[in-house]
Amino acid sequence: MSYRWEITANALRQGVVGIVRTHDAESAVSAARAVLEAGLRSVELPLTNPGALDAISGLSAAYPDATIGAGTVLDEASAVLAIRAGARFLVSPSVDAAVIRTAHRYGAAAFPGAGSVTEIVRALAEGADAVKVFPASALSPSWISDVRAALPQAPLVPTGGITPEDVPGWLSAGAVACGIGSALTRGTGAEIAVRVETLLRSAHG
Repeated sequence: MSYRWEITANALRQGVVGIVRTHDAESAVSAARAVLEAGLRSVELPLTNPGALDAISGLSAAYPDATIGAGTVLDEASAVLAIRAGARFLVSPSVDAAVIRTAHRYGAAAFPGAGSVTEIVRALAEGADAVKVFPASALSPSWISDVRAALPQAPLVPTGGITPEDVPGWLSAGAVACGIGSALTRGTGAEIAVRVETLLRSAHG
């Protein structure tokens, strides 16, 4: 059993959260396995995939040393189902106090989404363990620098439209990690593996 702060640290330690957004459990598990086998230890499976809960359950059992989370968690019922399936952290596109409370009640970490300074402050006030800055494609690393100047305590995870090549710039601007989806997980297992290995080298370079 890990404490919430340990889950958060493990989810963000490599500076990258791999987001596996596919259309069924089988393709999600396949892409997630490729990412995990290549060395990325933090993976989010959005609940927009109808097979996400099965995928979370199977991957959590197969990769006990990895930190598997659920994405697009919009309400309390989804939060409970995701945690029961094995999700250690819950990511939302917005700040929902009930989702954050539910995550904490069951020992999971909560990463709500925010697109403004006001929303970031609200997320922190509600107890967010980290804040997903979304959509990052509408912002820039300098925005993160400016926000961190005012809110140095805010653990920000820009997500949405980020490519592996963008990651070092966001991290050097003060992001604690980046969420990367299709730019990381598309293609064959071999292509994913090369991308992950290159990304992990650059994120820690």
